[in-house]
Amino acid sequence: YASLIMAGATLKELNFTEEVKLNHVAVKEAVLPFDKFPGADTLLGPEMRSTGEVMGIDRDFNVAYAKAQIAAGQRLPTSGKVFISVRDSDKPAILDVAKQFHELGMTVVATGGTAKTIEAAGVPVTVAPKIHEGRPHIGDMLRDGDISLMIVTSSGDEADMKDGREIRRTAVGLKVPMVTTVAGAKATCSAVRVLQEGALTMQPLQDFF
Repeated sequence: YASLIMAGATLKELNFTEEVKLNHVAVKEAVLPFDKFPGADTLLGPEMRSTGEVMGIDRDFNVAYAKAQIAAGQRLPTSGKVFISVRDSDKPAILDVAKQFHELGMTVVATGGTAKTIEAAGVPVTVAPKIHEGRPHIGDMLRDGDISLMIVTSSGDEADMKDGREIRRTAVGLKVPMVTTVAGAKATCSAVRVLQEGALTMQPLQDFF
């Protein structure tokens, strides 16, 4: 349609006079090859360059999101331990995520400050020391295969740029799925629920158009 409009056709001539009502949701996901760039941090920024994009499509957003993550190579777990470490401004918003993961049967692990907030909300949580706080710390847990999913938002301070960066790079090297925004954490939690329920089905694009 865009090409025809540029060539001089009108919307009326194209019989395109009403807003299209979609019966599906399409989630586009960028593929970011952090594992191919040793030392690069995994925090999202305007300078990011993806090596491609994938799409998940379904009539339900949570299912479409789960499909997009799978297509992008994120192997979301359906059990195990989810590690949460977020900056202070994100702590109120992450409480519901922690609660939902607990309800899904996963063990919530968090660093001291985040764990204190989660525990105060009545959600069971295991404390994992930061790297500079002594061993065994979260890096050891990652290398031992104890962590299935990482939810990390950066505070941007000096400690985070050192410890946080090392944790994030360790997760990338071990191919542990990682989420670096609260919005992404909420969507990922819903996607894990979808995978637990076995609600994914393969459908051709023709079923949606």
